[in-house]
Amino acid sequence: MVVGYILSIIIGYLLGSIPFGLVLTKMAGLGDIRQIGSGNIGATNVLRTGRKDLALLTLLCDIGKAAFAAYLCQWIFHSQIIGVVAGVFAVFGHNYPVWLKFKGGKGVASTLGLMFGVTPVVGVCTSLTWLLMAVLFRYSSLSALTALTLAPIYAFFLEADKRIGCVYFLLTILSFYRHRSNIVRLIHKEETKIKFKKKSIEEK
Repeated sequence: MVVGYILSIIIGYLLGSIPFGLVLTKMAGLGDIRQIGSGNIGATNVLRTGRKDLALLTLLCDIGKAAFAAYLCQWIFHSQIIGVVAGVFAVFGHNYPVWLKFKGGKGVASTLGLMFGVTPVVGVCTSLTWLLMAVLFRYSSLSALTALTLAPIYAFFLEADKRIGCVYFLLTILSFYRHRSNIVRLIHKEETKIKFKKKSIEEK
């Protein structure tokens, strides 16, 4: 079992640290995504290039890498909690990728990926919460923080293993930390709203 945890940490971190936003934009000849907008490697900053297709692909890849890591390790070791560990470290890998001097994204998409990988019902509930908040208030950061705040509650009621809810709570704290500049802008009513018909410019 100890070996399972160690391997899940390694697999999760290495998969999570793949900077798909940076890789895809460079392959498309758009240069270094870190030199524009917020400097983030996430999907929303990719959207600032004007390439909606690349932004969507980045989002799916960032979700997918954590989902794959979590599901793979859960399947290999026949343990849901080991899958959760792999997914958690995929989020860490996305936020602090070794290849980019530990300067990565904010981890919202990868956190959702973890949920979809091992607790799909919680993932769906969390995603629907984000969507509802986005439609009502049009702030991506507020939507993400609200959704992730409710995720541990969803997990507590929907999952038998209550440790999963505790893990999601810790990831929520991490997300608040990663969004601290967004929170300041929200308080001062300076946060930019999502433009559904044009483009979203709030960084995840």
